[in-house]
Amino acid sequence: MRVAIFSDIHGNLPALEAVLADVARRRPDAMYCLGDLVGYGPFPNEVIERIRSEQIPTIMGNYDDGVGYDRDECGCAYREPDERRLGDLSFTWTKARVTVDNKTFLRQLHPHIRTEIDSTRVLLVHGSPRKINEYLFEDRPISSFQRLAASSNADVVVFGHTHEPYVKVVDAVRFVNVGSVGKPKDGNWHACYAILDFAASTPTEFIRIPYDLKSVTDAIRRSELPGEFAADLEHGGRTGEPHP
Repeated sequence: MRVAIFSDIHGNLPALEAVLADVARRRPDAMYCLGDLVGYGPFPNEVIERIRSEQIPTIMGNYDDGVGYDRDECGCAYREPDERRLGDLSFTWTKARVTVDNKTFLRQLHPHIRTEIDSTRVLLVHGSPRKINEYLFEDRPISSFQRLAASSNADVVVFGHTHEPYVKVVDAVRFVNVGSVGKPKDGNWHACYAILDFAASTPTEFIRIPYDLKSVTDAIRRSELPGEFAADLEHGGRTGEPHP
């Protein structure tokens, strides 16, 4: 069985459309979304409505929780004052624009999904099995992954939140970070998602998809969102030469 899984769209409709078109072409047996539909990007309602129209089983991300419940903050772990300032601008802008109906939808998203695929126990979460906004970076101490492996009651744990794709096997549990559709942070601006093939010798494939980046960055710069968000997309979340 082949399953497409994606996460962290963050209001980037063109990136989502490109991923959905690619998924349709590859025709997997199932598809899941791991949340953070909104935030930072200029098309929050359009992204929510696209997910709703496709009836994709979706996990609640920390940004979905914050916007859906009109909280005071998004649950993001900002490290620098300027990062927090920009994040607060995004959160305020997004909360003001997401419709009441779409906020209701965000509040109804799954906290996690457990399923069994080809006799493999699979746990889908946004941040980690412990917490919606816990960051599981690849270089996290192995002891942390060992504790998660022991308590997850799963053979495969799939998540997003860090926006950096990777696979790590610890104590026979496969941890898969599917990256980000709409706000990558690994230096590659292309939308990212994963296909898990539970019958293949190489069970995880990361797919990178180009999309109309300029339409998103132009929309950001025309809006009241900080222009830094456009530059961040152009750089794939890292400093260096932007996408032309």
